[in-house]
Amino acid sequence: MAGTKTKLATFLREARIEAGLSQIEVAKALGYSTSQFISNWERELAAPPVKILKRLGKLYSISSDRLLEMLIEQSEETLRRQFRQSKLA
Repeated sequence: MAGTKTKLATFLREARIEAGLSQIEVAKALGYSTSQFISNWERELAAPPVKILKRLGKLYSISSDRLLEMLIEQSEETLRRQFRQSKLA
């Protein structure tokens, strides 16, 4: 649905806030020069790369396995939505 955030986007934002971190603090800890990457994850414009999930999990004090599961769920939901839309076209 357009305009609604996925579970992953919402989860990432809430986990960051609960960890007491700003977007720029997370970005710098992960080696990014700007907070745009983090913002994009939280606004569902992009998903975090799989290769940083363990580091992100440590920053947020959450299981990197849980992050991976949520990333997979989001990917599956996106693929299903795209498939349904393609059948209508």
